Amino acid sequence: MAFRQALQLAACGLAGGSAAVLFSAVAVGKPRAGGDAEPRVVEAPAWAGTARPGPGVWDPNWDRREPLSLVNLRKRNLDSGEEELASRLDHCKAKATRHIFLIRHSQYHMDASLEKDRTLTPLGREQAELTGLRLASLGLKFNKIVHSSMTRAIETSDIISKHLPGVCKVSTDLLREGAPIEPDPPVSHWKPEAVQYYEDGARIEAAFRNYIHRADVKQQEDSYEIFICHANVIRYIVCRALQFPPEGWLRLSLNNGSITHLVVRPDGRVALRTLGDTGFMPPDKISRS
Repeated sequence: MAFRQALQLAACGLAGGSAAVLFSAVAVGKPRAGGDAEPRVVEAPAWAGTARPGPGVWDPNWDRREPLSLVNLRKRNLDSGEEELASRLDHCKAKATRHIFLIRHSQYHMDASLEKDRTLTPLGREQAELTGLRLASLGLKFNKIVHSSMTRAIETSDIISKHLPGVCKVSTDLLREGAPIEPDPPVSHWKPEAVQYYEDGARIEAAFRNYIHRADVKQQEDSYEIFICHANVIRYIVCRALQFPPEGWLRLSLNNGSITHLVVRPDGRVALRTLGDTGFMPPDKISRS
């Protein structure tokens, strides 16, 4: 029984906008007399906040924009009753859908010692052209392009934007590549220092909270936004948005120049339309470096 309870505690809960990850308890250690393992508690990162209990249950207030959470019920007028409450709730409801296109940068020179010298390869430039053509062919009215401030993302953005004239570009450090959270299961070929998870994890979580949420209540029309960044960032964002255990981000794989399409509905529900799509590229143009 203790083992089952430990597994339940260990399940990752995602509390959306203000809580990221639950590292509750993992059944490890020496078996006790009854055969159960002694659980040990794993501390959550300081930036994780408070996670909701129980796996497999959708948290409707994951982005802290659920109307009921925005209304102060203590100020409710007893005379007007339910009508006033319904009006206040309606005022806080989102009306539009957000379409979020997460683009991984194209292939780049990985052997350069300085980040500024890690420019796109000739193949990478071709990939960016193909991604730009694909996005343009969708016939959507894109609202903006937000890109990482790293060289490979900037160059990918510059090429893609040529196919989307008039769409403004914004650079941000929040979307820079990094180590979002220690992956489970661990891998032997990639083991960042603990301090890197500590520093990058908070930043990438901040990027998620800042960019991934339901539409603002003032937004009247559906929006189509492009975010050009990195594989680790995109994979973490997808896990968080779908309320999957974020430690599983490294189980996903993304090609260079791939398109991942998330949809955030007005009621806060999230759907993954495509993950790492490169079907628009010829086989000989596909890479994953």
